[in-house]
Amino acid sequence: MTTLAEVVELLHGWFPPSTAEGWDAVGLVHGDPTATVKKVLFAVDPTEEVAQEAADWGADLLVVHHPLFLKPVHGFTTTTAKGRTLATLAKAGCALLTAHTNADQAAGGVSESLALALGMTDLEPIIATATAPMDKIVVFAPHDAAAPVRAAIADAGAGAIGNYDHCTFSSEGQGRFRPLEGADPTIGTIGDVAVVDEHRIEAILPRSLRRQVVAAMLASHPYEQPAYDIIELADPGVGTVGTGRIGLVEPTTLRDFAQVVAEALPATEQGVRVSGDPERVVRRVALCGGAGDFLLDRLAGSDADVYLTSDLRHHPAAEFVEKGGPALIDVAHWAAESTWLPVVSARLHEALGDTVEPRVSTVRTDPWTFRI
Repeated sequence: MTTLAEVVELLHGWFPPSTAEGWDAVGLVHGDPTATVKKVLFAVDPTEEVAQEAADWGADLLVVHHPLFLKPVHGFTTTTAKGRTLATLAKAGCALLTAHTNADQAAGGVSESLALALGMTDLEPIIATATAPMDKIVVFAPHDAAAPVRAAIADAGAGAIGNYDHCTFSSEGQGRFRPLEGADPTIGTIGDVAVVDEHRIEAILPRSLRRQVVAAMLASHPYEQPAYDIIELADPGVGTVGTGRIGLVEPTTLRDFAQVVAEALPATEQGVRVSGDPERVVRRVALCGGAGDFLLDRLAGSDADVYLTSDLRHHPAAEFVEKGGPALIDVAHWAAESTWLPVVSARLHEALGDTVEPRVSTVRTDPWTFRI
């Protein structure tokens, strides 16, 4: 039996709510964390039709990309579409969870899923998310005290790297010191230079834990006054998390790449709009799932051959083209973000096996219904 709390914890591990933009509204919107989850439906938008689909299928959880309530509300009666959506889910006993900008930036998230759907390789974020500030602690301890000191700093939070903890490095050397009057040395004699075989112990730690790690080290160390360093580490500026994605495709023309895009995405009334020379060679592609005109200035002077996103406005797009940078491809917002749904659905199935049945919504929530 899998509980809602367990599924939420899993999804929040993949798409941490703390990485969402400050204006966003993500996380569990409705549901009992102790309830059992057997069926999970994934969709881009929490519309009435999607809620009814979830209810008819008997879903226990609906996971959507766009928030149902992005702005604060004082109530959600059935006189509004949003109220009817939530009422339908509540009546069916179906919880609701939103993963929006936290899913946009994540590894395995929206932009990355779109890039993989287009066959892109060598992916990296257009703007890498800054990592949490990190320190390195270096402390010197006598041989017989090295293990307790290592354990103490690890228990306080140092030495955690990815899915590992207690990560430290030690090297051996000799420490020299002379105790002066008033000292109470663990090793050595007042006035005499002592030479001690010591271990140099190194570990990284989040800067937020600096105080408690140092306190744990001092409490466990046998010396009256241990020698130690705290080194502030630079942000490496690389990673798999961040805004948009940029990567490579096999060399092709802009016309042919646009055709690849059209075939990879679900059909919409908007189709695929392109600005640029159809015969332009395309090798390096930048993209952003959803509305991405906020990246236009950054990409205008980049080495990308084309920038693909959604919801481009006339003036920003025209000014971008005038700068002679990448070509532009504009696709339907819903179509671009729908590429994430089968990815996260498969990931949930892989994580939970047959205990939970995931499914991608069949409802097309693109707002445009026909074109003349």
